[in-house]
Amino acid sequence: MSKFEIPYLTDVFSTLGQQLCYPNEDLTYTIQNECQYNAWFTAASVEQAVKAIGQMLNRDHLQTWLGRYSIKLHGPKRVGLVLAGNIPLVGFHDVLSVLVSGNFALIKASSQDARLITEVLKRLIAIEPAFEQQFGFTERLKDFDAVIATGSNNTSRYFEYYFAKVPHIIRKNRNSVAVLTGNETTEQLYALGHDIFDYFGLGCRNVSKLFVPQGYDFVPFFEAIEPYKNIINHHKYNNNYDYNKSIYLVNRDKHLDNGFLLVKEDERMVSPLAVLFFEYYDDLQSLDEKLNREKDNIQCIVTTTPPPPAGGGWGATVDFGRSQQPALWDYADGVDTMDFLTKL
Repeated sequence: MSKFEIPYLTDVFSTLGQQLCYPNEDLTYTIQNECQYNAWFTAASVEQAVKAIGQMLNRDHLQTWLGRYSIKLHGPKRVGLVLAGNIPLVGFHDVLSVLVSGNFALIKASSQDARLITEVLKRLIAIEPAFEQQFGFTERLKDFDAVIATGSNNTSRYFEYYFAKVPHIIRKNRNSVAVLTGNETTEQLYALGHDIFDYFGLGCRNVSKLFVPQGYDFVPFFEAIEPYKNIINHHKYNNNYDYNKSIYLVNRDKHLDNGFLLVKEDERMVSPLAVLFFEYYDDLQSLDEKLNREKDNIQCIVTTTPPPPAGGGWGATVDFGRSQQPALWDYADGVDTMDFLTKL
């Protein structure tokens, strides 16, 4: 059986998924010690990321996902990958997509996350040694046929220029938002806390802004997220909280404060760390227009509220608590990475 046939790929990567869901002693050691290299990568955050990928690599989802594409059997292309490092293993899906599409992954890992992606790929090689010939790490990309690069809005301009002559996917800054109606249950608002606080809010799928109806009562929201209060004990998060609180107090900016999260009315989509912006809406139709204007800045929308029938649609929506649990087909920025890779 070819290593690019779907049953084979499903067997290999579902086995990897099982190993990530149930880490052995060596992987557990890596998980627990990553914070020595990156203070944001606490043992709990890294374990969450590892197990989330493990759950993503389940057999049924792999079969469904891979069955949508024509996998290459000959003529692999060298695909340069510039990986982000804002949350643990955030670049894994790009690496996975290159490998299963039959191409070669030339990986420029983030210094913040290089150890984790290396550990996961070591486990892949132990399952199927042939994959060792299908990727490599580099400090500087060269001799590539295509590129997938993730960075800030500033670095994306450099990427667009530098990689202009080859097929490419360039990703910029995005954040996620939540749409509330005021009728959410305590359980839903608690789940929303995961969308806000998981990975300390550093991911593009983390909620950085709420859209709430006029007159929204924040008391139930604050009561529901109280169990997340221990996040303030993380020194880097606490430093950001103290800094932003000081700025708001000095400038006399109106805001809400529950002791571990600052909530401020603001039209901007991207809030500082330890701050959650919110904006009132009058009706779903006007909100729909706002979200469509901002669609290029939004990764996903957390809500159970459907868009108005005559609206433009809200793109990628997820239920409360699930923004950091994407499926294999939940592509960053809505760009189908596998379609891009299989057509090179």
